Amino acid sequence: MNSAKRTTQHLIKKYPNRRLYDTQTSSYITLVDVKQFVLDNDDFAVVDAKTGEDLTRMILLQIILEAEAGGAPMFSSVALAQIIRYYGHAMQGMMGSYLEKNIQTFIDIQNKLTENTGGLNEGKTFSPEMWTQFMNVQGPMMQGMMGNYIDQSKNLFVQMQEQMQNQSKNMFAFPFNVDEKNK
Repeated sequence: MNSAKRTTQHLIKKYPNRRLYDTQTSSYITLVDVKQFVLDNDDFAVVDAKTGEDLTRMILLQIILEAEAGGAPMFSSVALAQIIRYYGHAMQGMMGSYLEKNIQTFIDIQNKLTENTGGLNEGKTFSPEMWTQFMNVQGPMMQGMMGNYIDQSKNLFVQMQEQMQNQSKNMFAFPFNVDEKNK
């Protein structure tokens, strides 16, 4: 597969035989190729070849499943169980948004670190190996910074939860002291 940047979105059709077909390159591809699109920030969509149903999320989850099965997993069993518990919960939408914002904040922190260390790497982006070396040297500082970030994130979540509770109380509050004269 050609790894050059593309300016148009890849439309990938998934056939019943589980094969993926990239309509831009007119070739069959694998999940590894789709993962490379993600890593390269290439735009893509996966649709069912028969129905046209969007299957992009399902394919991304499949890539995560394969990554979790091999090597060092990113999610512990406890974290996965906690995520599962939010499905069907009244807070499901809020939890999804919360996780997405936290991931974006983590990416912003990583980008800021890359900017601040630009002179060390002659303007090149950090590879995973370089991040490993950087983290080995800067580990304690990063742990402290991430600890502070997690504390702030936890406090923000608690504040949002309290605000929602107060809004709910106000929305469903009934006036009990309507009129002292009507007693």
